[in-house]
Amino acid sequence: MKINALITGGSGFVGSHLVKKLLTLNYNVHVIILPDSNLDLLKECIGKITLHQYNHDYSSIDRAMIASKPDIVFHLASVFISQHKDSDIENLISSNILFGTYLLEAMTNNNVAHLINTGTSWQHYENKNYSPVNLYAATKQAFEDVIKYYSEISAIKVIHLKLFDTYGKNDQRPKLMKLLKNCVQNNQQLEMSEGDQLLDMVYVDDVVSAFICAHELLIEDQISNESFGVSSGERISLKNLVFKINEITGKELPVIFGARPYRNREVMEPWDTFKKLPNWSISINLTDGLKNYLYE
Repeated sequence: MKINALITGGSGFVGSHLVKKLLTLNYNVHVIILPDSNLDLLKECIGKITLHQYNHDYSSIDRAMIASKPDIVFHLASVFISQHKDSDIENLISSNILFGTYLLEAMTNNNVAHLINTGTSWQHYENKNYSPVNLYAATKQAFEDVIKYYSEISAIKVIHLKLFDTYGKNDQRPKLMKLLKNCVQNNQQLEMSEGDQLLDMVYVDDVVSAFICAHELLIEDQISNESFGVSSGERISLKNLVFKINEITGKELPVIFGARPYRNREVMEPWDTFKKLPNWSISINLTDGLKNYLYE
């Protein structure tokens, strides 16, 4: 019997890779999208998946839940803003807390029990049990608290996967790896900090395999209501990452270190006191992952 999966954030970078993987595993895949969602990353999947539109209200989520009858909900949708402005607050709260709460209410009302939730290592600044790097991380923690309530009053079982620095093919997000790729392709000068902050780089295929592994653990009823870090187990400084890309490409990237100050609450060392997800490990090392990304 096919497994029905409902995915939020399926049109995004990690979400689109998860959609494609689930299709290869013969899942029935349902994706919740916004009216203005860009579906470019899902174009090869159209016709193989079912799309449900979220209209910023509970009823549209409830209709999607009724129609999809999911065995598992993968919640990846979120708005990421590293340094917010006051004009960003409503969007962060609406996207990262309100939308998810609608999702939980619909799961509860339709007896949907299994949820994989996506968090961030930035909920643990300076390795603390909880200290948000920014407002984005604070909204992710706030939503975890909402989940706790629903898991106590319903049959919902959840695994939280907290992500580090994800990258890989088709990554068009205006983040570090895209900036470095522009340097490689266009010799575009890039001003950076001193580059001593450590990164934990996880290739997107390995991130997706963590979501699949977490679902299997829920199915087997081995683990529920726990949080795990999706980590490569290795750290590399930003400066050494640039040097590694220089080595792979045979080019010296026009990166100017020290041209910008570190950000407020810069993460100099990633969280490392997390629990490891059972039965999961990375399969793509940093060198191979960078080659896949740079030469796609």
